[in-house]
Amino acid sequence: MAVHKMKMGFIFIIIYMCFLDPVHQVPSPSATISDLSFKNMDFAINLYRRISSYHDKNIFLSPLSISTSFAALVEASGALTRQELLKGLNLEQLEHADQPELIPKLFQLLIENITHNGSLKLDQGMALFMHPQFQVEKMFEDQIKRFFDADIKNVDFSDTKGSIEFINEYIQKKTQDKVTDMMDALDASTQLMLINTIFFQGAWQIPFNSNLTTNAPFYIDNYSVVQVPMMFIEDKFYMMEDVPLGAKVLKLPYEEGVSMLILLPNKGVDYTVIDDEISAERFLSWVKKLYRTKLEVNMPKFKMEQSYLLHKILPGMGMASVFSNSANLTKMSKDAGLKVSEVLHKAVIEVDETGTTAAASTTIGITPYSLPRIFSVNRPFFFFIYHEATNCLLFMGRVIDPTKE
Repeated sequence: MAVHKMKMGFIFIIIYMCFLDPVHQVPSPSATISDLSFKNMDFAINLYRRISSYHDKNIFLSPLSISTSFAALVEASGALTRQELLKGLNLEQLEHADQPELIPKLFQLLIENITHNGSLKLDQGMALFMHPQFQVEKMFEDQIKRFFDADIKNVDFSDTKGSIEFINEYIQKKTQDKVTDMMDALDASTQLMLINTIFFQGAWQIPFNSNLTTNAPFYIDNYSVVQVPMMFIEDKFYMMEDVPLGAKVLKLPYEEGVSMLILLPNKGVDYTVIDDEISAERFLSWVKKLYRTKLEVNMPKFKMEQSYLLHKILPGMGMASVFSNSANLTKMSKDAGLKVSEVLHKAVIEVDETGTTAAASTTIGITPYSLPRIFSVNRPFFFFIYHEATNCLLFMGRVIDPTKE
């Protein structure tokens, strides 16, 4: 029988599942963790801007999932491939020759800081599926087990039907049945697959009253209007106005130290202009300038399920060699033909009125005779879900039409 040497495809699937609501307060992070959060945010916004340049539709992704997954891939790479990954992830300045494990250690500390006492419902998992005959370098295997708590599983990819069923079941279990039938096709020559899952669930600190939700207009643009279920709440919240940007910012807190920051362009301001101005520096300035005031908040319920072929996007961000025949993943395996063939990111979110009974009973005093300001999210807006203690950006998105999933 003739033996043909095949280039080994490395399919890299990132799955994020968010069932909107979240996190808890932890001790103040060290400067290095704060630095990592800032750099992750810069990468996230660069990636978001790249995606937004392709279309004017809804966007939703998990920057933490993507950054963590590629941080694991950095540990497998060398030479130009490693340099490109570090630069593309905005992690160059965290690389130190005398501390080769600094970056994975920082990611490990960041996740531990976010999930400090276990009260935060943020389950992140990583799995490495490999062909039984495929030899992974022990150092790399040890690293992803130690720093990323990765599962290592043998899969005979030549049995494509069985492999698809096995991997889909794993994903479904990891996302608590929220992501099903993730894969429907698989290249039989695949030798290695890395999967990252994130499942996030939380409750509004001040939940909306579902009895007050009514259909109301949402103005997609000057010509398109849709009717959406609009939630209503009146209470004290933190907000600020970015006058130069022409937008308002509202903070809606979840339980356990996580919040959603809504960026709402003023009437008449094109959201595409806002797209170009979002940055990590600007995000942190919004958080610092928030002030507490009484507000009447009107916000649409929405669901989104978004998928992105990142192997078609990331090369444009300077990460090209890892997807080419010149990829250097020799720290993962000595086989020179190993490269990343596919990177799929899937993100799901549902935003509604839900909250716990205890949260519902925690009301902040409202003066009856003082009329509240109105914050009506009835036009395209941006949102960011972040961990307050670390300023780590967990998820981000853009809603153009809340009726479209």
